[in-house]
Parts: sequence; structure tokens; C-alpha cells
Amino acid sequence: MEEIKYTAADYKSDQPVRWCPGCGDHAVLNSLHKAMATLGVAPHKTAVISGIGCSSRLPYYMNTYGFHTIHGRAAAIATGFKVANPEMTVWQISGDGDGLAIGGNHFIHAVRRNIDINIILFNNKIYGLTKGQYSPTSDRGFVSKSSPYGTTEDPFIPAELVFGARGNFFARAIDVELAISQEVLVAAAQHKGASVVEMLTNCMIFNNGIHNFITDRETRADRTIHLVHGEKMIFGKEKNMGIVQDGFGLKAVEIGKDGYTIDDVLVHDAHCQSNFLHQQLAMMDGHELPLAIGVIRDVEGLTYNEEVEHQVAEVRAKKGFASLRDMILAGETWEVE
Repeated sequence: MEEIKYTAADYKSDQPVRWCPGCGDHAVLNSLHKAMATLGVAPHKTAVISGIGCSSRLPYYMNTYGFHTIHGRAAAIATGFKVANPEMTVWQISGDGDGLAIGGNHFIHAVRRNIDINIILFNNKIYGLTKGQYSPTSDRGFVSKSSPYGTTEDPFIPAELVFGARGNFFARAIDVELAISQEVLVAAAQHKGASVVEMLTNCMIFNNGIHNFITDRETRADRTIHLVHGEKMIFGKEKNMGIVQDGFGLKAVEIGKDGYTIDDVLVHDAHCQSNFLHQQLAMMDGHELPLAIGVIRDVEGLTYNEEVEHQVAEVRAKKGFASLRDMILAGETWEVE
């Protein structure tokens, strides 16, 4: 039987995309279509599940199975869907509000359980759909409709939540880097277990330019580092900067200056079981150290859905259950008169 080759167009629905012109979500959608074509998983073997928010409209624009669910519950529904349909590839679409505020509990437990779903977390540091309130990722002091004098709290950093929940896969991309976005989305789908991709996106209407410090074309090369497994951690316009170990921490240095050579520059190992260095890399913010984009952590682990499937098979074989009714009526029973 001849293998079917899919293109990005095979994953696009006929619905008009209703995001604001210039919204970063357009770029992520484009990258996802292309990543799916690269992966080659049939549209009817794919499900895209979202909660509520601007980014959560994405399932309408996919020629796959899709669920536009309720606020903060995308991870719970994606978990149930994957357990019931283990042969399906499942993508969860959430924003920083939907995924980390009302859905924060479901987010960390999906990661902790290592359910085999691909979570794309759109982070524009604002509630866009409800017209401009501050979100769980908004910076301290951020002025918004719900914080007119500035927020008085510190934000969640998505990477910290993933590592705190013992996550096995974390990647980050920015909406203006389409090739890297496609790269991390493909890697996320190929990873067996819960994968989290933080997508830094721009909201043109309520938070325009929030990521400009790192996305600006003139300074991007100096303020970001594209991590690739097995390659030296080198960055900068001239590719003359590197990340080195500095005691228990990290340091950005100029290669060939102050005694530092290319041999001192660290090699990225995304597959290292210890997450100590991965956490340090994920927490770099573009100031003293460049913001890390690309696949930061990618290690294997037992998945929730496979373990449940194995447990059900073992109990069924041991107890001889052929149906749910058999299981309910097994063992001791009694009548109440």
C-alpha cells in the first residue's frame, strides 16, 4: 500500500481565521500545520483540544478532530480522550490564563502524570479574549484594566511549573521564529509523554510589544540562544558568545576573551535525566543570560495512558472480566430488602 504524503493544507479547515491581524497566534497556527505535515500523522488520527481564550479558537482552523471545551479544563478533557483513544495524537491548546489560572491544577497534574499529550501554551502575558486583564504570567507592576495601579504579585514562570511537576519535556519558541517553532512542535509530538511547548506570542490589541526585548530583529541574536541537542551553546550576531559553567551557575562569555575558548562552552544535552542544568537554562531571561529557545528538556519516562492500559489488561486477564457489568457484579453482593 502506497504511503500517503500529507501537506500543511491537509490539516487546514475551511473556516476563516478570526484572530486580529498581526496576532502571534497566526504564526503558531501556521507552524502547527507545517509540523503536522512533517510528522505525517493522518488528520483523522489527530485531535486538537482547547479551553477558552483567543488561542483556544485554534481547533476551528484544523481539519482534524477537535474540541473547544470549557475554561481551564482542556488538560482534563485531553487526558480522558487520550486514555480512551490511545492510538490518537492529541494536542492541547491553552493560553497563559486558561492554562495557568483556572486550569493551573489540571496543567501540573497532566505533566506529573506524564500523559502522552502535546501541550502548546500560548503566553502573551495578558487576558486577550476578555479584553485586557492581567494574567498569571504578567510581570509585577504590570498596568492593565484589572490592575490600573500595577500588579502587586509575582508571575508564574511556565518552565518552573513544568520542572516542579517533574516534567520530561519542555521547549520554548517565539512567534516570529517560524522554523524553530516547527522544530519544537515536531519534537514535542515525537516525545512519548507529556510535552509542553511555551509559545511566546504577541497580542496586538492589549499587550502589543510585550516580548519586544527578545524578539526585536536588531537584538534577538544577542538576547536569545537556540539550544540544539548535541551542539555547543553558542549565540550572538557574530556567533562569538557562549554559555559556560560558573560554579553551580551559568555564565555568558565572549569566546576567545578573558581566557575562554570554544572548549569551555557547554554542549546541550536535552536527554540528561537530571534536570538541574535544564532548569537553569529554562530560567535564563534574556538579560544577563540569553533566553533559551528550542528543546530544553526531552527525556523518556513511563506514560500515564500506557500504564492505565496495561493495568486494565492485567486485571481483565486475572479476573476474567469481559464487561463493566461483570466487574460490578464480581465478588461479594447483597440485597437490601
